Amino acid sequence: MNEAGKKVAFYTLGCKLNFSETATISRSFENEGFDRVDFTDEADIYVINTCSVTENADKRFKTIVKQAQKINPDAFVAAVGCYAQLKPEELADVDGVDLVLGATEKFKITDYLNDLSKNDMGEVHSCEIEDADFYVGSYSIGDRTRAFLKVQDGCDYKCTYCTIPLARGISRSDTLENVLKNAEEISEKGIREIVLTGVNIGDYGKGEFGNKKHEHTFLDLVKALDQVEGIERLRISSIEPNLLKNETIKVVAESRAFVPHFHIPLQSGNNEILGKMSRRYKRELYVDRVHEIKRLMPDACIGVDVIVGFPGETDEHFLDTYTFLNELDISYLHVFTYSERDNTKAANMNGVVPLKTRKKRSKMLRGLSAKKRRVFYESQLGTDRTVLFEGENKKGYIHGFTENYVKVKTPWDPALINTTHHINLSDIDEDGLVRFEYASEPEIA
Repeated sequence: MNEAGKKVAFYTLGCKLNFSETATISRSFENEGFDRVDFTDEADIYVINTCSVTENADKRFKTIVKQAQKINPDAFVAAVGCYAQLKPEELADVDGVDLVLGATEKFKITDYLNDLSKNDMGEVHSCEIEDADFYVGSYSIGDRTRAFLKVQDGCDYKCTYCTIPLARGISRSDTLENVLKNAEEISEKGIREIVLTGVNIGDYGKGEFGNKKHEHTFLDLVKALDQVEGIERLRISSIEPNLLKNETIKVVAESRAFVPHFHIPLQSGNNEILGKMSRRYKRELYVDRVHEIKRLMPDACIGVDVIVGFPGETDEHFLDTYTFLNELDISYLHVFTYSERDNTKAANMNGVVPLKTRKKRSKMLRGLSAKKRRVFYESQLGTDRTVLFEGENKKGYIHGFTENYVKVKTPWDPALINTTHHINLSDIDEDGLVRFEYASEPEIA
């Protein structure tokens, strides 16, 4: 189809992986002659990339559809992504939705747009998840500063609370050759930082050439990407503790471009709850990984995912997690309040935790996270770092992150966008952000 002059807008819910895939889908529209506009602008077609990790993401979908209809009641609305795969009929029933595409169809969306007339009922094209066994490479370039590079998709783990394997299928990987090609393309666009993303990136190499055998490993990927010229920073988005090998930690510590920042899901600090979750490690392994990172990179930033209110989590279990995290040398938490998901084992488990209790536990861990971040930031005062400034003007300030993920700010100056500078971290302001002094004159790098 050729839709020169037609406008398309995108809204992405959920993870960095979704953002990278939205960007790839967007490029397919641009190749067909569409002009991409902001979601708040009038468009001929609105594409919503959905998420189903939390109940809140499901609810937000209807709000976003209404937002699109308010801007242009005649616009064609399409839903893709994880929620679209898990509950396509439910999305199709939402007033205003015209097209719902599942896991294998989303990258061929332009093939389904014979015309952009509104449908009385949402049209569904959704595969059996067993058919989602091929790989589509993606990367996103959102703000000129960093890019999300997809290297892996799907998951073979069977965590009892998670719908991702049902939404994305089996674990499979991009070829090493294609990952490096995409990284070089990103580098040529002047982007300073690449964030590696996927569903379970530590499993990289599985399904690389359509088979289960590992032709390459995550360690091979890290070593190869470190050689790509032009990329100043490489960041690992999130990696399972059992797949983060000590050898990989050592390579990151000695690398040219990989930064000392790890995000490692824990989910619970209590071994009994970890067992009920069907996680593939115990907390002792998690401690070993944190200690090894800090031994080789004392200033490394370590982020942690944790779930509160899982079925069977007693006050004692929760306090065990709280104490475990409080004593661990980590830098911040991403706290998730457990919510029941259809077709998961956990949804049928005994020991349901009251919602009020879940929220109370979540609040306690968010408070601990704020404390941990403050302690980490204070530990960095007086050190010399490199900051990469981003592109947004927030209340008269421009923000950036150091290589070890300390967020800093300085008065807005558009000339600083997507530039790196050597700085000395001086003090922490009332917002919990770090002020700094330039270690040298701020030449635009």
